[in-house]
Amino acid sequence: MSSALQETFSPRSLPNAFTATRLALVPVLLLLAAADAPVAFVAVLAAAFATDAIDGFLARRFRLESALGAKLDSRADMALWLSLPIATWLLRPQFVHDHAVAIATLLASLALPLAAGLVKFRRVPSYHTWLAKGTAIVLAGAMLSIFLDGPLWPFQLATALAVISALEEVAITALLPELHADVRSWRAALRIRAQRRA
Repeated sequence: MSSALQETFSPRSLPNAFTATRLALVPVLLLLAAADAPVAFVAVLAAAFATDAIDGFLARRFRLESALGAKLDSRADMALWLSLPIATWLLRPQFVHDHAVAIATLLASLALPLAAGLVKFRRVPSYHTWLAKGTAIVLAGAMLSIFLDGPLWPFQLATALAVISALEEVAITALLPELHADVRSWRAALRIRAQRRA
């Protein structure tokens, strides 16, 4: 087996394989939403959310974290979360109409940290903060609840958490002297800044 092939199928590539799967599921989700197939859509969405939990667990558990993995994970997350307003509009247009302000707030919360990183570093940050991870878990539950006609409170909680998470990521960007991946909190950014000055 060639070295390139061994690297492709090595345990080191497993977290990135789950991340790539999440990215590949985005067009499937959009097609299912356009075809008005809510049951299949929810099943594929649950699988996409599962890959997000699995890739991070594998990377941390087996110390396989890398800058490439962090970047790929951020891109897959961004693609998934940006596809959901379109899918929601296709499958639950009344929900979009009734909660347009909250949806716009969520989208702004996603865009603001990216814009701040692009302005300061000319690159998209991949901080993967604890707060962002918690927000993603709540938001994943909220999206499943929306598509399964469940309660609204998880969506309201996720919206509030998304705003707080976005503000933390903007603060991290302001604090960091240079771009770093996997900065778990604003306190971690302060430590990085202090080390850089020392």
